[in-house]
Amino acid sequence: MPFPAERPRRLRRTPTLREMVRETRLTPAQLVLPLFVRGGTGEKRPIATMPGVFQSSVDVLVAQAREAWSLGVPSVLLFGIPESKDALGSSGWDADGPVPRAVAALKDALPELVVITDVCMCEYTDHGHCGPLHTRRGRTDVDNDATLELLAKEALCHALAGADVVAPSDMMDGRIGAIRAALDDEGFSDVAILSYAAKFASAFYGPSRDAAESAPKEGDRRGYQMDPANRREALREVRLDLEEGADMVMVKPALPYLDVLREVRDTVEVPVAAYNVSGEYAMVKAAAAAGLLDEKRAMMEVLLSIRRAGADLILTYHAIEAAKVLG
Repeated sequence: MPFPAERPRRLRRTPTLREMVRETRLTPAQLVLPLFVRGGTGEKRPIATMPGVFQSSVDVLVAQAREAWSLGVPSVLLFGIPESKDALGSSGWDADGPVPRAVAALKDALPELVVITDVCMCEYTDHGHCGPLHTRRGRTDVDNDATLELLAKEALCHALAGADVVAPSDMMDGRIGAIRAALDDEGFSDVAILSYAAKFASAFYGPSRDAAESAPKEGDRRGYQMDPANRREALREVRLDLEEGADMVMVKPALPYLDVLREVRDTVEVPVAAYNVSGEYAMVKAAAAAGLLDEKRAMMEVLLSIRRAGADLILTYHAIEAAKVLG
């Protein structure tokens, strides 16, 4: 029988051959480790829905970041758990809050670490929504324009503490322009903005809402986060955020939206991030605990798929584990 002239299997025969011809490469330098910071000292509270992830006080969090840095992970993303919440989320711009204190401590301990801060109201409001609420025509919703000023105050608070990058995750219209103007007006033109530009209203956020204590008390966030059915809208959101001054854009979640990630990567020239979110992380952990899959192989396959789809940066709770595998 005739044989094909081209035989791809020849190049799969040994580990060295496979490594030589590998098309997509993943390194620790492409990973960002999300961390949850709270008050106190010596605090390391396990999150039941996210094995291996903790709410940590600043001193513990610095040790976690130091481990990540030693493994080649160059960046962390901070979420805050405040001691008090109110309708406006005013603890979000408290200079003595957990995130500003963590930023200052991290930059003191690891000056070259890139510190990114999540900018949103949901961790700080007593109702769990991403901005102050108002009622019009009998319907209660987030007040978009009133939220912009508060997001700018939070971003400035983080910049003053030493943040390298602020990452607005609220999905309010106009937030990138408001934050960019506020930063520039106060002399922080060197602070970059990583926009959660295409953030979908996903079922995969559940565990992180436990971690950040940010689940809405009533209703949900589908009125401001994106409909999972929409692809073209994601590209429009990305374009608008870039026009307003975003330096990088993000697709969140990652796995159910790899098609969107690929199209964003093919459309823009700025760095593109993808968030391997808590539900995706928890699925791998749960399946591995049940003996249904090889955790290490599944973790690396997930991260490689996100990288292959076009992500320059991957925000993932697997960052330290993956960096150990990558060596």
